[in-house]
Amino acid sequence: MRVLVASRNTKKLRELERVLDARRVAGIELVSLRDVMDFPEAPETGRTFGDNALLKARDAARHTGLVSVADDSGLSVDELNGMPGVLSARWSGSHAADDVNMNLVLGQMADVPDERRGAAFVSVCAVVVPEVLMHRAEAVGLLAPTVQERGGGIPLSAPITPGEFVARGEWRGRIIREPRGDNGFGYDPIFIPEEEDARAISGGEARTSAELSAEEKDAQSHRGRALAQLVPLLRSVGTM
Repeated sequence: MRVLVASRNTKKLRELERVLDARRVAGIELVSLRDVMDFPEAPETGRTFGDNALLKARDAARHTGLVSVADDSGLSVDELNGMPGVLSARWSGSHAADDVNMNLVLGQMADVPDERRGAAFVSVCAVVVPEVLMHRAEAVGLLAPTVQERGGGIPLSAPITPGEFVARGEWRGRIIREPRGDNGFGYDPIFIPEEEDARAISGGEARTSAELSAEEKDAQSHRGRALAQLVPLLRSVGTM
């Protein structure tokens, strides 16, 4: 079964591939927006991560006829009242580069003392089964209420419908004062996860998420945590 990752970010595609490989999920061929015919993508106008993830997954499923996975994720800084939030990728303007967004956050946090620099990466991942495949989804039990309820408690403008599933992951940590590390993307170089601070108590320096290996990040990250919740669902998709 071909499953579309509704993104042109190859790092997101590889991350889901690693999550599925680690759990030995078979029967799925992941493709990205780069691998399908172009279609007019709807703008991310949602007020929450869940709204935007569903918007992207619905759009992709409708235009391609493929089971589609999409996520919306970003940085939520305590001192900034949860912002940049859904505006993380365009915090300093549309199409802004990662380092520009990152430097703006650092500037806004310049006078904030260390004890008030808490933050979290948040990801909401959505899976949408297109209408043309609903009969196959029903045949493998994907639309059972216990699976459909997977979206419960996630802020959404409208309730999810049959064939739509969402999961949320959060990764707590803190914002440092200067970027470190070359792995990852976005705000990774200024974010130190709680797990790293706990590890550093016994010696060594806490690493930013941009200094972790891909495997370490998969095991801890907000997106990895959200995707892990969808593994049973995707395992069933592989049998469709």
